[in-house]
Amino acid sequence: MLRREALASSRMMPPRVLSLRANFSWTFVGNVVYAACQWAMLVVLAKLGSPEVVGQFALGLAITAPVIMLTNLQLRGVQATDARHEYLFGDYLGLRLTMTPLALVVIVGITLISGYGWETALVILFVGLAKIFESVSDVFYGLMQQYEQMDRIAISMMVKGPLSLVALGAAIAVTGNIVWGTVALAAVWALRLFTYDIPSGAAILRMAQRQGDERASIQPRWDRRRMVRLLWLALPLGFVMMLGSLMTNIPRYFIERFEGTHALGIFAAMAYIVIAGTTVVDALGQAVSPRLARQYAAGEMGAFRTLTMKIFGISALLATGGVLLSLIAGRQLLTLLYRPEYAAHLAVFIWVIAAAGIGYLASVCGYAMTAARQFMIQVPIYVLSIAVVTVACALLVPDHGLLGAAWAIFVMFAIQLPLKGIAIWYALHKRALLLPEGGPNQ
Repeated sequence: MLRREALASSRMMPPRVLSLRANFSWTFVGNVVYAACQWAMLVVLAKLGSPEVVGQFALGLAITAPVIMLTNLQLRGVQATDARHEYLFGDYLGLRLTMTPLALVVIVGITLISGYGWETALVILFVGLAKIFESVSDVFYGLMQQYEQMDRIAISMMVKGPLSLVALGAAIAVTGNIVWGTVALAAVWALRLFTYDIPSGAAILRMAQRQGDERASIQPRWDRRRMVRLLWLALPLGFVMMLGSLMTNIPRYFIERFEGTHALGIFAAMAYIVIAGTTVVDALGQAVSPRLARQYAAGEMGAFRTLTMKIFGISALLATGGVLLSLIAGRQLLTLLYRPEYAAHLAVFIWVIAAAGIGYLASVCGYAMTAARQFMIQVPIYVLSIAVVTVACALLVPDHGLLGAAWAIFVMFAIQLPLKGIAIWYALHKRALLLPEGGPNQ
């Protein structure tokens, strides 16, 4: 009996665990490099092309992202917080490989009925194809995150970012066409998946096998019953991620409809600057998620609250700093990074940064909710957020343009943040009630 329990316990332990500080450091560096390259890609588009070209690329992301987010089912988050190892890696991979063809079919369908010109339609299709390869990589990231080996994810991102930038820039410089840029992007993301992410995931599973976990395998599992259970568990998060993507992109749809792709390109370029803050918040959230999940599962509510408040405080400082920077040097920053025509919209930029600051705090709450396995409650929160931003855009964008879109995003996050806070408080209160008297609850 004791031997079986010891073996089960060993299977629950990661084969190689980095410290929380090391995981954050690796995640931060990886995210910084990748975010810088993402931003640089937009700069390349702005410098080599025009706001219309930036708008086409942004539209491709805006149309494909909600579809990919839904079919991804946020399996990475579910996997990373699977503290009891209820599902095997093969279950996650099998479900992901089942859902990605569906995503591609939906993207093709949207593209065919969209009525966009052939060039814009091809951009949407190839951005979607790139996202499909990224989606498969994402489930391997979930494996690495579950075993707290964030260095592997960071290396993957540090390879992906510069290669993507060079491929996109070179393709556009040679051909002068955004379509070939997106083709090159898809090729690079496929190359990264097959040459690094899959071999890295296989190495982790081999280490787990050597430690006695005979179930660790890179092969996808096609057990229909388990796949349906996992699908049902993750589906709320799939809707949440889709709604979260729509929440971000609905203002872009309104801008494209009322102001055109030129204005959309300007707005998208401004919005990309907030990636600097998002990089830090995501690095923190991804690094602490497995630990938060174990604390919640073990009933260590005090430790859960303390760790959550630490990353919340760092994110609040980041948000404040971003707003101050936009007020003091926003015009100079936009002129330096892009062109003077972007700096003409300084007020829009300030409101975008302010809205992003509240979004950082809401994102921290989202990581805490996922770690506490609070999936279903996130759906109504995001549905309400979608309704708020849609109504706000309908009222504000036709009359106020880009500024109205920025206001709509600010209002949406200002409503979403306290709702997530209440949901976390409820989850902690409910978990504390289930603990035996004298159990962990400090």
